[in-house]
Amino acid sequence: MAPRRRTSAGGGFNPLALLGRGMIALWMGLAHILGWMVRAVGRQAATAKDLDPEHRRDGVGLAVLGLAVLLAFAVWFNSAGPVGTWLADTVRFFLGAIAATLPVLMLVGAVRLMRKPVEEPPRGRGVVGWSALIVGVAGLLHLVFKQPVDPLKMEKAGGVLGRFTGGLLAKAVTGWVAAPLLLLLVVFGLLVVTATPINKIPQRFRDLRDLAFGRLPDDEDEDYEDGSAAHDQASDGEPAAKRRPARRRQGALAEVGDEVRDELSLDDESMPGPIEALETVALPRKPQPKAKKPPPEHTPMPTRAEQLALTDADYKLPPPNLLMKGDAPKARSRANDEVIAALTGVFDQFNVDAAVTDFTRGPTVTRYEVELGSGVKVERITALTRNIAYAVKSPDIRIMSPIPGKSAVGVEIPNLDRENVTLGDVLRSRVATSDHHPLTVGLGKDIEGGFVVANLAKMPHILIAGATGAGKSSCLNTLLVSILTRATPDEVRLLLVDPKRVELTNYEGIPHLVTPIVTNPKKAADALDWVVREMDMRYDDLAAFGVRHVDDFNRKVRAGQIKAPPGSERVIRPYPYLLVVVDELADLMMVAPRDVEDSVVRITQLARAAGIHLVLATQRPSVDVVTGLIKANVPSRLAFATSSLADSRVILDQPGAEKLIGRGDGLFLPMGASKPTRIQGAWVNESEIADIVKFCKDQREPEFREDVTAAPESTKKKVDEDIGDDLELLIQAAELVVTSQFGSTSMLQRKLRVGFAKAGRLMDLMESRGIVGPSEGSKARDVLIKPDELEEALDALRAGGGD
Repeated sequence: MAPRRRTSAGGGFNPLALLGRGMIALWMGLAHILGWMVRAVGRQAATAKDLDPEHRRDGVGLAVLGLAVLLAFAVWFNSAGPVGTWLADTVRFFLGAIAATLPVLMLVGAVRLMRKPVEEPPRGRGVVGWSALIVGVAGLLHLVFKQPVDPLKMEKAGGVLGRFTGGLLAKAVTGWVAAPLLLLLVVFGLLVVTATPINKIPQRFRDLRDLAFGRLPDDEDEDYEDGSAAHDQASDGEPAAKRRPARRRQGALAEVGDEVRDELSLDDESMPGPIEALETVALPRKPQPKAKKPPPEHTPMPTRAEQLALTDADYKLPPPNLLMKGDAPKARSRANDEVIAALTGVFDQFNVDAAVTDFTRGPTVTRYEVELGSGVKVERITALTRNIAYAVKSPDIRIMSPIPGKSAVGVEIPNLDRENVTLGDVLRSRVATSDHHPLTVGLGKDIEGGFVVANLAKMPHILIAGATGAGKSSCLNTLLVSILTRATPDEVRLLLVDPKRVELTNYEGIPHLVTPIVTNPKKAADALDWVVREMDMRYDDLAAFGVRHVDDFNRKVRAGQIKAPPGSERVIRPYPYLLVVVDELADLMMVAPRDVEDSVVRITQLARAAGIHLVLATQRPSVDVVTGLIKANVPSRLAFATSSLADSRVILDQPGAEKLIGRGDGLFLPMGASKPTRIQGAWVNESEIADIVKFCKDQREPEFREDVTAAPESTKKKVDEDIGDDLELLIQAAELVVTSQFGSTSMLQRKLRVGFAKAGRLMDLMESRGIVGPSEGSKARDVLIKPDELEEALDALRAGGGD
C-alpha cells in the first residue's frame, strides 16, 4: 500500500512553499545559464590555443601596433577622445616625459614581432634591460627638473616613477651621487638590450666605424689566425706556424673560435592540460641537453698541401659577414610535447605496447623514437601510419624501422615551427672549416641538428632532382656560393649550363667561369663534348708523367719534378678542378639525347682522376631523362620532394622522396651509403649571392676558353658532307619548319614539291643540326628553333655548306 503524501498543517494550499520552490528553480536556471556561458568561453579559449603560433604572434603584434597608434594620437596630439585623454594622463602621471617615446618603442616592437616571429630574443634579457633603462632615465629626468613635487611639473619630468627612484635616491645619498648611479643604471640597460658585454664595447665601436665607412675590419685575418692556432695544432698535429698560410688561404669564413652551437633554446610557454598524461611516458619534462652526435663524415679530411698553389696572391676570398646567420636551434617546444601526447594516445587506443622514449629535433622534422614492448611486432607500428597522421594533423609522416644503430622505430613528423638553415652557419661550422678542400660545399643540417657538408671531389658526381619548388635551385645556389667562398679561380673552374636561362644568370661574369654561361641546348652538347676532350688531354699528361691522379700531378708540378721536354715551348701548370653544373638535364636530353648521354657517361666513367666532376639537376626525374647508363655512373644522389613514388625510385632506387615536405627537405645518398640521410637544405638569398658575386668580379676578370662551345672540326666536316647539293633546299625547308613551328615530312612534300625520300632526308639533316627533334612515329616532330633564332640557324647552315 502506497504511503499517503503529507500535507500542510491546515491541509490546504501553502503559498510559502510554492514561493520557495520557485526561487530554487530560478536559482538553478540562472546557475545553468551561467555555467553554459563559462563553458562556451572556455571552449573558445581552447580553440584560440589551437591557432598556429605564428598567427597568435601576429595577433599580439597587431594589438601592440593598435595601442601604439592610439597612444601616439593621445600623447602627441591630444586628439584621441576621452579614452585617449585618460590614457595619456595616466601614462604621463607614471612615466612623465618618457611617455612621448612609448609610441615609437611600441611601434618598433610590433614590427619586429611580426617580421621576425621566430628570432625572439630571450625574454629575461629584454625585461631586465628595458626596466633598467626606463627606471634610470626617469630618475635622471626627475633630478634634471629639480625634483618637482607638483603633479603638473612631474608630468614634464620623470613622473611618479622618477620621483620614487631619483627622488628617494637623492634623499638617501644626495643628488650629486644619485646622478652617476642612475647614469650607470642607464648604461647597464643599454648594454643588456643590445647584448653587448663590456669587453666587447671597443669591438662594437670598430664595427660601427667600419659600417659607416663601408669597409671590412682590418684585423679580421689576424684575429682568426691567433684564435685558431691552438686548434690547428691540436687537430692536425702540425705546428700552428706551418698551418697559418694555409688557413689564411681558406678564407675568412672560419671565424675566431667558431663553435657549433650546442646551447639550444627552450620554449618557455606553458604546457596545455593534456600534457600531464605524459607522466606515464619515460621522458622527462625538460631533459638535460644530450650530447649531439657529430654529423655524418661524408669525406675524409685532406691536407691543404695536396691542393693547387695560388698563381695570383692578390685574390682574396669573400669575408664571412657577407653571409647572414640563421635561427638559433631549439631542443624542445610545446609542439613536440603535443605530438608525444598524440602518439601515446594512438598506442593506447589500439592497445599497442609501445612508448615514446626520446626524440631528436631537427630544423624541419623531429624524429620520435618509439620502443616496443616484448612480443610486439614492428608491423603494428607501420600499420598505424594513417592513424598517426590523423592524430598529429599532418599527412607528411615517415616511419623508419628501425633507426640505424638503435632498437627503436623512428616516426619523423614535420615541425610546426620550422627553423631556417642559412649557408653562412653551415660554412662557419667546425665540420666545414676543418675540411680545407676547395670542392667542399655546405648542404644543410641533418635531422639531429648536425651540419652536413660534402666534398664534390669524393662524390665524384651527383644527381640532384625534385619537383618544382622543392628546393633544387636553392641547392644549386648553395653549391655555387660555397665554391665561390672557399676556392679561388686558380683552384676551381666552373662550366655552367642553364637551358632555362633564368636560374644561373646571377653568376654571369665571375672569374671562375671557363666560358660564358651556356644557355643554348645545342651548344651545351658541344660544351660537354669539350669536357670529354679536356679529360682526354689531362689523361694524356697523367700517363706521360706516370701519375694516377691530378692531385699527384699538381703536387709534382709545384715541386719542380715535372717539366716540359727539352725544346718544347709548353709551360706546364697545375690543373684546376673543373666543375660542370647542368641545371636542367631534361632540356638537353630533349635536343640531343644520344650525344648528351654519351658525353655524360664517358665523363662520369673516367673524369674522377682528371679532376672533372659533374652536378646534374633536373625537375623531371623520368626514365627517359635519367637513363640507366647515367644512373649507373652517377653514384651520389640528392632527392627533394617528388610528386610520385616512381620518381623517388628513379632518383634513389627506393621510396621516400614522395613523403618529403618541400622547401629544402631532402634525402642525401652519397656514394657508398646504404640509406639516405634526411637533411634540410641550406638557404642563401638573392642579396647574399649578389654580394658574393660582386666581391669576386671586382678582383679579376674571367678568362674564357674560345673552343668550349665550338663543335669539333672533324665532326663538322663529316656532317656537312651529308648536305651535298641540297643546301638551298635545306635552307627553304628550315624556313618553312621554323616559321610554321610544324615539323612534318608531308608538309615539306607539298610545299617544296619533293618526294617522300627527299623530304625525309631533309628532315634528318635538320635533326642533325638541332632544328627539329627526333622522330616520334606518325606525329609531327618538335621544332627546337624559335622564329627569332632563324637567321642564326640559317647562317650556320650556309657556313657549314660552304666548307
